[in-house]
Amino acid sequence: MATYLYRLGRFSFHRRKLVLAIWLAMLGLLGVGAATLSGPTSDDFTIPGTEAQQAQDLLGERFGESPAGGAEARVVFAAPPGQKLTDPQNRDVVGRTVAALRTGPQVAQVSDPLQGTVNDEGTIAYAQVAFRVPAPEVREADREALMKAAEVGRDAGLTVEAGGDALQSEPEQGLSEVIGFGVAAVVLTITFGSLVAAGLPLITAFLAVAATMAGISVASGFLDLSSSTSTLALMLGIAVSIDYALFIVSRYRHELAAGRTGAEAAGRAVGTAGSAVTFAGLTVLVALTALAVVNIPVLTEMGLAAAGAVAVAVLIALTLLPALVGFAGRRITGRRGRARDLEADGERPALSLRWARAITRRPVLTVVSAVAVLGVLALPALDLRLGLPGDNMAAPDTTQRKAYDLVTTGFGAGYNGPLLVVVDGAGSADPRAAATAAADTIKTLPGVVSVSPPTFNPAGDTAMLQVVPAAAPDSTETTDLVHAIRDSDAALRAGTGADLSVTGTTAVTIDIAAKMGGALLPYVSVIVVLALLLLTVLFRSVLVPLKAIAGFLLSVVATFGAVVAVFQWGWLADLFGVDQTGPIVSLLPVILIGIVFGLAMDYEVFLVSRMREEYVRGAPPTRAVTVGYAHGARVVTAAAIIMISVFAGFVLAPDPLIKSIGFALAAAILLDAFLVRMTIVPAVMALLGRRAWALPGWLDRLLPNVDVEGEQLRDAVPDEPPALPEPVGAAR
Repeated sequence: MATYLYRLGRFSFHRRKLVLAIWLAMLGLLGVGAATLSGPTSDDFTIPGTEAQQAQDLLGERFGESPAGGAEARVVFAAPPGQKLTDPQNRDVVGRTVAALRTGPQVAQVSDPLQGTVNDEGTIAYAQVAFRVPAPEVREADREALMKAAEVGRDAGLTVEAGGDALQSEPEQGLSEVIGFGVAAVVLTITFGSLVAAGLPLITAFLAVAATMAGISVASGFLDLSSSTSTLALMLGIAVSIDYALFIVSRYRHELAAGRTGAEAAGRAVGTAGSAVTFAGLTVLVALTALAVVNIPVLTEMGLAAAGAVAVAVLIALTLLPALVGFAGRRITGRRGRARDLEADGERPALSLRWARAITRRPVLTVVSAVAVLGVLALPALDLRLGLPGDNMAAPDTTQRKAYDLVTTGFGAGYNGPLLVVVDGAGSADPRAAATAAADTIKTLPGVVSVSPPTFNPAGDTAMLQVVPAAAPDSTETTDLVHAIRDSDAALRAGTGADLSVTGTTAVTIDIAAKMGGALLPYVSVIVVLALLLLTVLFRSVLVPLKAIAGFLLSVVATFGAVVAVFQWGWLADLFGVDQTGPIVSLLPVILIGIVFGLAMDYEVFLVSRMREEYVRGAPPTRAVTVGYAHGARVVTAAAIIMISVFAGFVLAPDPLIKSIGFALAAAILLDAFLVRMTIVPAVMALLGRRAWALPGWLDRLLPNVDVEGEQLRDAVPDEPPALPEPVGAAR
């Protein structure tokens, strides 16, 4: 591999105008496609195969325009202090507001809030607004029409707020990307001491992200993609593009400092560092594409889109980057940068070299201390609860949150998440008796406030019951109630021949949380096995891959602990802009595991591949660790700071899913890069010594030799004499 990539690097350097033209043409074509073919995105989190989804499908089949399948909004009215909604003047205002709601473009029906959904005091009531289309298809014009109708009541002195899935809109990105790029520019400039060298990773990151975003826009014209798909690809696209370019540019500058010509330096940088980048990218691709095994469409889309961003980043790093360094010439080194590129060789001990020597002198103490810190951080993860963001998680000043709080005040928390029970009486001799029996059974269950009379479809073989729980939608009591209702299905079937199932937003959320929790172990197993194979091939070692996986697990559980402490327990909530604590978003654990695994392996490859290179070239084990660490530490530190900044920028996003993903990834990179890879890894490598690189003979014969350390390159391409000084700006 090293020889092939060496040739690719030299080709791209020499034919830089052609390579740049090809990439710009591809970007232009994608841009045209994005402008003409892009389609809308959605926020649909339903999961095929769950009971809640099956019940919704049944309703759509038996009732036609199913209330469960269409979007819903809840418009809540509150009378001024000292008045009631049932007063004549307020009753008239409510009627005019409801009439305005019914004129919405996609509105199917609106209930009368004063006929059954007004509290005992007559001060708070709500109207249910059912749409003809599901939530992802509700347009901005529909939401504007609903809020304009609410103004009718507000202008007359009533408090009118609205919530429900019909009001969901695509999350805004804000300044997240700008912050990430800004911090990256500062860190790269400090790291390289050259504006030109700092600019190259930023240019490649911009081009990679632009190509990925355009590709996702084109795909959205043919596929139903989640609105979060592009955000995840954007996060990773910025981070890994900068990382990969940083690693290769750093090696290129080192080769220049060693006296090689530009073309030779580019070839060797791509042949050695490029090999590590290729395998690092493959580990990320494995982790992201393996999200498909979870069998959740939203996660599959997010994983494949993010994998596409990583693939583009790798291709740009291996082809376009060596072309760009050709355009940059010797300006890429800079006056301050030349001295830095040889620090790791020991001529002027850098901080990273001194840190590596301190760790390898006391490896046991280092490992025990770092693992203890991670273990303490992981303790809150024992209380992890999963759910989906709803109106209760919205910011306090939003109309959705105000509507939720008004309903809780006027009726009780359970009214914010009623359950929809479906009684399938197609196999029953008396469907109506079966529905009545189901209602009577549910009324006896603890935690039930009310059960509505059965509503039958035109054929009379299927009924709907609305069950209002006493507890909030995201409470454990409501989850227990859903399970209790479902457990009554067997007795109902035995007695009447009818089947019972539970759906509605609350039940969907519970099913998604259960599905995600059950998917964690299979998913982790898949990525761990595939990564062990990749890393064993890369490092030709058994212990090094096992150490890498163990470090990743430590990082993940500690990150889960930090997420629970902030987003579930509320620690430092104000600092991170968390308006409401509650269950962790169901999608987060699997997404976090996939992304952090890939990025953790990036750092592992960047650090340990250089250690192996030094060891293969004859350095004693401990010196190989310290010198290899010193070569890679500055790059990994810069990459980690950039990634943390990119991900932390998304904490500013208003959407709770994006905010929690940004925080979790920033925390994970902080813990994995600095505690695991930069501290535990060199200590463990020093403890293992030569055993770290041991490989059974039979396995050595089976594995292909990818030569990440470039030994074949050294044999095939002998060292050339030092290059003559070049004028500043010259490129060869």
